[in-house]
This record gives sequence, structure tokens and C-alpha cells, in this order.
Amino acid sequence: MIKIVDKNTAFNEIRPIKINNKLIDFSTPLIMGILNITPDSFYDGGKYKDNLSLLKKTEEMIEGGADIIDIGAVSTRPGAPDISVDEELKRIIDPLALLTKSFPKTIFSIDTYRSKVANETIAAGAHIINDISGGTMDTNMFSTIAKLKVPYILMHIHGTPQSMQKSPITNNVVSVIREFFQSRIEQLSRLGADNIILDPGLGFGKSLECNYKLLKNIGNVRVNNLPILAGISRKSMINKVLNIIPEKALTGTIALNTIALLSGANILRVHDVKEATEVVRIMEFIKKVEC
Repeated sequence: MIKIVDKNTAFNEIRPIKINNKLIDFSTPLIMGILNITPDSFYDGGKYKDNLSLLKKTEEMIEGGADIIDIGAVSTRPGAPDISVDEELKRIIDPLALLTKSFPKTIFSIDTYRSKVANETIAAGAHIINDISGGTMDTNMFSTIAKLKVPYILMHIHGTPQSMQKSPITNNVVSVIREFFQSRIEQLSRLGADNIILDPGLGFGKSLECNYKLLKNIGNVRVNNLPILAGISRKSMINKVLNIIPEKALTGTIALNTIALLSGANILRVHDVKEATEVVRIMEFIKKVEC
């Protein structure tokens, strides 16, 4: 459950985010549930094509403990084909309207790298923009975020979804990502945008070994005490080690989510909300144990 804190309340060292003038604390890690309304996402593409399935899945995630629902209308799996801005908006606007009306107390994030989509979805009731490109795929994104004054998830990607695995990062991954964050945060700050969450982009243009190096050191890419999001759910970095398919990767996801929290992550982005919530509950219990 998200904890909303009074402005005069002391919170932990991780900077909170502000949504509608309310501060969201990270003293307990948050869960972001993934809602892909795409036909071709790597795990759940095509599953949620009608209003009933969208409502059912969203309700299931909220009841399972999701603090944020992240809606994506464009697949960003390796080699995924691009679609037009108009097609992305066509896919996302009506479902967003349905979900914000049906679940008015829920925080909705939009998974997009396009400033026009960011602008129109925030106007339609979304709260957060989750940009897998960190502003590198749309030069208007940073100025749009500054104008909208909404939380912005700044993710690192090496290349684009179409090219990122052709020549992935193979060394110095922690320093590369930290330097990227420092540079991009400075650009955002100059525009007046400081409501930022960092996502190191596990699986997005890093070698298998570098993904695990990054996971072990996820807290070391933190800049300015900003919260860090870990998106590991059912990804190939699990499947390649275990020689399995995404549908069989729940156990691996749970294990890596636990490592991410131990290493400093503050948000888990997941397909399986109930299981991630249980990981957080156990981790929080361990913190309080005295015997």
C-alpha cells in the first residue's frame, strides 16, 4: 500500500515523488503492475484485447497489492517493430479512460517514449510517464515532462529496441549507467523537472553478465538519492540462465526481485503482482526482526 506522507513528516533518505501535490514515500518498496495492451509483447502480448479482460486484470493486480499500474501500447522487446504515434494513441486512450474511471484511486503510469503520447495521456488522467529511452528517442520529451510536472521514469537503454541486442554493453556497466543518469538529470534539472525515478534498464542493451553485474550493484547507479525501479519480470536474463521460456520464469523472477530489493531497488515492475508483494512483505518483516 502506498504511503502518502505529510510535507512536514521526515521520510527516509530516498527522495519521494509528488503526484497531485501529494508526496509518495519509499520507506516501503512499491509494486508496479504491468498491463500490456499490445499484440506482440514478449510475455503477455494480445492477452488484454477487450474491456472485460482489461478490467479483470487491473482489478486482480490492485487486489494483489499493486501501487501503480503501468500501461504500455508499444512492445519494446528486442527487435520489436515500431508503430506510429497515432496507432499508439489509438491503442491507449480508450483503455486509459476506462481504467481511470473504474479505478479512480489508482496511480496509472504510461510506458511511452513519445512526447505527444505523454502529453495526451496525462491530459486523459494518467499520473506518471515511464520512458524506456530516457529522452533519447524523442527530443521533445524532457521539455514536455518539465511542462507537465509529473513523475518521470528515466530509463537507460543502449540503442533502441530494434538494435539494443546487436552490440550490447559488455563492460563498466555500472559507471556507464551512472554517468548517463547524471547527464540526463542535469538536463532535466535545467528545465525545472526533478520529479524523477531511475531505471537502469535491465535487459535493454546489456550483455547477460552485465545485467547480473548491474542487478548486484543496482544501488550504486543511484544519483541524488532518487528512487530506483527494477524491471526484471520474466526477462531473458532469467530464461537464458535457466534455459526456460518466459511462461516458466516466475521462480527466477521472484529470486531476482529479492536480489534487487537487497541491492537497493525501491520499485519492482512486474507481471506477477501478488508474488512480488509477498517478496516485499517478507523483506519488510526481516528488517524488523529482533531476537
